[in-house]
Amino acid sequence: MSRAPVPDQEVPALKALIVGLCVLLVMTPATAAANGQQESARVEPGTSKQANTKPLTLEQKLALKLKAARKYRGAVRFFETRRALLTLSSGKRAHALARAKHRLAKTKREIRYYRQLVRAREDLRLARRLAHASPKVAICEVFGRYCDQALAVAWCESGHQTTARNGQYLGLFQMGTYARQISGHGDTAYEQARAAYRFFVLSGRDWSPWSCRWAAV
Repeated sequence: MSRAPVPDQEVPALKALIVGLCVLLVMTPATAAANGQQESARVEPGTSKQANTKPLTLEQKLALKLKAARKYRGAVRFFETRRALLTLSSGKRAHALARAKHRLAKTKREIRYYRQLVRAREDLRLARRLAHASPKVAICEVFGRYCDQALAVAWCESGHQTTARNGQYLGLFQMGTYARQISGHGDTAYEQARAAYRFFVLSGRDWSPWSCRWAAV
């Protein structure tokens, strides 16, 4: 027995229903990921409200935003590549695509913000830990794989003395007025090493600005 044809007036409605379901399936996971922080605060049966409202850590917030960004990228790809399915609903497709792109852009800004907070917190912890570190420890901690070069240059410049001074040139790496204005300075070995490393990076990871550049060879 042959199947009765679908009336012409029902075809647009059927395709519109398919489009709506696709939008719902794509956008719902992304929205849920973006609101993960609120979901985590729900009280489970048999547990206290206080136990479930513990503030999220920066790492947890960042993880939620990264998860949401992956979902929004998937939504953007979906609406950019499934054109054949959505030809009869170009207006809805354009609206959903713009919405997904807007949410993705917002989430990316939030990810940058949380990463900056995490980085600043780690820098503060490291600064506290190395506040009283010896010049050698501080220099190697900051310069990493350039440790040996930095130690040699600093020894030539100041004998690893944080209080060394020669006119306008101060500290472990004898940073001049211009270099200090750009990269900062400080009293501790760690602060001076950080300032020198900033200037070192700005110089293209090159020791040429230092008089003792030959020591790094």
